[in-house]
Amino acid sequence: MNNATYSRSPAEQALLDDGETGGSFSNLLNMTMVRGILYRQRFMLLGIIGLALVSALVVTLLTRPIYSASATVQIEPYAAYIVEGQSLSPDIPVNQIDRFMKTQATVITSRRIAYQVVDARKLADREDFLGEMATKRPEDMNEAQWKNARREAAAAMVSSGTQVTIPIETRVITISYSSPSPALAAELANAVTDVFVQEELRRSLETNAYAQNYLKGEIIKLQARLQEAEEATNSYARINGIVAQAPVVSQGTEGQDSVAQTVTVANLASVNESYTATRAKRIAAEQRWNAIANVPATQLPEVQQNSAIQNMISDRSKAITEVSQLRQRYGETYPRLRELNAQVTSLTAQINRASTDVKNAIRDEFVIAQRQEQALEGELSNVSGKTLEEQDRRVRFNMLDREASALRTQVASLLNRYNEISAAANLKTGISTKLDAAQVPGGPVSPNLPKNLLIGLFLGGALALAVAVLREAFDDRLRTTEDVERKLGLPLLGYTPDISDRNIADEVSDPFSVLMEAYSSIRTSIDFAVPGKHRVLQITSSEPFEGKSLTAATIARKYAQLGRKTLLIDADLRKPSLFALFGQTRPKVGFVEVLLGDVSFEDALIKGTPENLDVIPVAQSKVNPVELLSSQVLIDFVEKYRQEYSLIIFDSVPVMGLADAPLLSRIADATVFIVEANRAHYGQAKTAIRRLLGAGAKIAGVVLTKYRAADAGMSYDYHYQYYAYGERPKD
Repeated sequence: MNNATYSRSPAEQALLDDGETGGSFSNLLNMTMVRGILYRQRFMLLGIIGLALVSALVVTLLTRPIYSASATVQIEPYAAYIVEGQSLSPDIPVNQIDRFMKTQATVITSRRIAYQVVDARKLADREDFLGEMATKRPEDMNEAQWKNARREAAAAMVSSGTQVTIPIETRVITISYSSPSPALAAELANAVTDVFVQEELRRSLETNAYAQNYLKGEIIKLQARLQEAEEATNSYARINGIVAQAPVVSQGTEGQDSVAQTVTVANLASVNESYTATRAKRIAAEQRWNAIANVPATQLPEVQQNSAIQNMISDRSKAITEVSQLRQRYGETYPRLRELNAQVTSLTAQINRASTDVKNAIRDEFVIAQRQEQALEGELSNVSGKTLEEQDRRVRFNMLDREASALRTQVASLLNRYNEISAAANLKTGISTKLDAAQVPGGPVSPNLPKNLLIGLFLGGALALAVAVLREAFDDRLRTTEDVERKLGLPLLGYTPDISDRNIADEVSDPFSVLMEAYSSIRTSIDFAVPGKHRVLQITSSEPFEGKSLTAATIARKYAQLGRKTLLIDADLRKPSLFALFGQTRPKVGFVEVLLGDVSFEDALIKGTPENLDVIPVAQSKVNPVELLSSQVLIDFVEKYRQEYSLIIFDSVPVMGLADAPLLSRIADATVFIVEANRAHYGQAKTAIRRLLGAGAKIAGVVLTKYRAADAGMSYDYHYQYYAYGERPKD
């Protein structure tokens, strides 16, 4: 038994913690999974789609045929006007034409049009339109109520049976009416079209007549108001002495009033302009003075830019330099020093006076600007007062004159518009023109068999796909290699193809068969997963008939063919099957008898096995498997024969419901877990692996058996074409 420390992978630990190692419903959304779903659910999909098509056919055959007749009408939003002003409304903008066309379509299907069609064709009294309702009056209605009910029902039928089609590229709309009677469909399509064209023209004429009457009344009212306004203006001008002068009120180019300018007004504008400029000058001078008021005069930019002051500063610097040099050389008593000191003192005083003069000039500039502003401010106040007095005398007159002018303009405009409408009253052309009358249809428009079949196909396909996806969502069977690695979180050692349609004996006997090539690949993966010599390998599964015994026997053969001495033990003490794979009947002695010491090891071996391969089957025994597999006898047996064989393989019982496999996994160096594709459920496999890991098993990986590429959404060649690479040896 191997006592080396085994570190579990994060995926194995996740299984012990009852967690899924990956995968969600979103993993269905890839092309491989979609192909697999479609293939696995093909019979269900075809059944639902076929049922939907049959249902569509039955509905089509049982539906009452409907006939549709159509008439066309040309709509011109920009009507042809014979005289100017013929239109009462502005032209429709280009970007509003689509909305205008939809409005006309709504008018056609309105109740107003429907009532006029009913009255024009007397549909409320026609039995071919209303059926029994036109002739049989209900007992709870009087004649008036019955007549009104028939009219309402007929209008509702006309409105619901009318369809309007608006094309995108033209302004010709199609008015259609659908009815079980082809003649009635053509009659009502033409009736709706005629009523719509006549209604549109009638509304236009009524609008013109209403506009004429309205404008005439407004003109009379405005003329009376204009007379009163002109009389009031003349009276006010006479009382206040306002005689003919320059035009007091005139109409501007943009419709705004303007008043002739007087001397007072011009003077005010001039003073105000000067005041504004002076105020700006004062503000600038004040800001300038405030900026330098607390700055020493010698540090002012104006002083530093003054060439005369800079020359004096330069002379003073030279004198100071010479004083310093003479003091160091001759001392304080040198006569020349007194002259130079006096010169420095004089230059300093001159510099200070000049800098102060510059600063005072800036302050004086501010003071002068301030006084000018105060003087202009007084003058502005005086001129403003005079202007206001003059305006007070003219305000009332200007107001009266503007009112009279506005009324004159309104009267002239209304008179002009009235004359235009009067001239064009009888020249109105409609915006709609009937083009083609409806003809009696030759065949029904519904039910439409191809259309219904297409709808049935789409609905059936959608329902079938939904059912397929739901079935797949609740089906946790492991189907693909990706399922094994993603969900179980264990490495995949390999997979074997489904050969249910072939002879297993022929596949096993042919070393170049697809099955044997697959087991060769699995054997190689086991070598990498379980390195070293004298190893003990357990092969088990979650439930019976997943291919563990065939895998154990074939892997053992592969190792024996490589010259590695291999011992294959049938550890399934309940339903042994290993003897049958080697063409033997169930023996009388086997693995249990060897462990109990009833027979020797050599006597229990199956005869005729390949070279380097020893096989111990299981005989008929009533020993408790759990007690035997948990005893020290099994451990001693493994330790005794470990060094004699390169590899010992135990074909174990399934994990679910039995304690044999977990017990045996404790003495094995590694466990290979078998999963049958399209049969093993993720929940069962997870539980089985968790039991093995809980018992201390070291799972080397998973082998996926009976793999069907089509069920996984892939082609057979995609997985197995490389097995055919090379040439078979010739007999």
